[in-house]
Amino acid sequence: MYTQHNLWEYQLQAEDSGQKYLTILLHKFHFSLRLLQRLKQGERVWVNGNFTYLTARGKEGETLSVHLLSDEEATNIPGEDLPLDILYEDEYLLVVNKPVGQVVHPTHRYLTNTLGNAVVGYWERKGEHRRYRPIHRIDRNTSGVVIIAKNQFAHQQLAWQLERGHIQKRYFGFVEGVVLENEGTLDDPIGFAPDSFIKRQTQLGGQSARTLYRVLHRYPSATFLEFSLETGRTHQIRAHCAGFKHPLLGDDLYEGDTTLISRQALHSSVYAFLHPATRLPMVIRAPFPEDLRNLIKKMNS
Repeated sequence: MYTQHNLWEYQLQAEDSGQKYLTILLHKFHFSLRLLQRLKQGERVWVNGNFTYLTARGKEGETLSVHLLSDEEATNIPGEDLPLDILYEDEYLLVVNKPVGQVVHPTHRYLTNTLGNAVVGYWERKGEHRRYRPIHRIDRNTSGVVIIAKNQFAHQQLAWQLERGHIQKRYFGFVEGVVLENEGTLDDPIGFAPDSFIKRQTQLGGQSARTLYRVLHRYPSATFLEFSLETGRTHQIRAHCAGFKHPLLGDDLYEGDTTLISRQALHSSVYAFLHPATRLPMVIRAPFPEDLRNLIKKMNS
């Protein structure tokens, strides 16, 4: 397989002979039906340098080419000149380390100063016009990795991985109390807390949720944990920790102690996935923000 800006190529193997190009792109490389429809309408799928129909059947050795759609698209998010901590960027992806206090996407409550405004402003200053496509979201007061797709192809490829649990997500957090078990699994279902549209709680009949944890360090009255998410429910780690009777430090929504830190002590630290175009493994790490480094100093003093 070969990729360059807006061009994807693949040389058909023996097992591809007799398969429709539609089948190869849909099932082997996980192109979405919606994207394939747009590519078909634009006559953007070629074989050996010539346009082909998706229903035609392939032969070993042929070069299947997809001329990807232009990433020059309008957006309704106003760009702003805001700081942006870029961890990785190429023609398909932008990965950033989101700061504390910033929401990922503009909402009716947060119209400006969002990560979306920052990203669009960054692209505009480079003379680029793209839709803002974050692959996932993290809470306003959670810091760390956020992946943004730079075109429709990258977005649907990463969304496919995310929906099937193929993207590994690791968080670091500090919880109240001493967790005795070195590792464990929190798998209680999560739903809305009574009379709240924001807070969640563990409860029967909620959405299935699964969080793995591992103890990294024990302090006299707190524990430093690594979390691995097998599902991606809203407030999953926060609700699971509260239900576990070890709420995150600083998480006042879930009765966490705010003496040492004023926001939930949670950081989206590591994301591992396959690059949407090359399909090579990617591992992105976000360093700790200053407030969590200061928290460690306070607990070690």
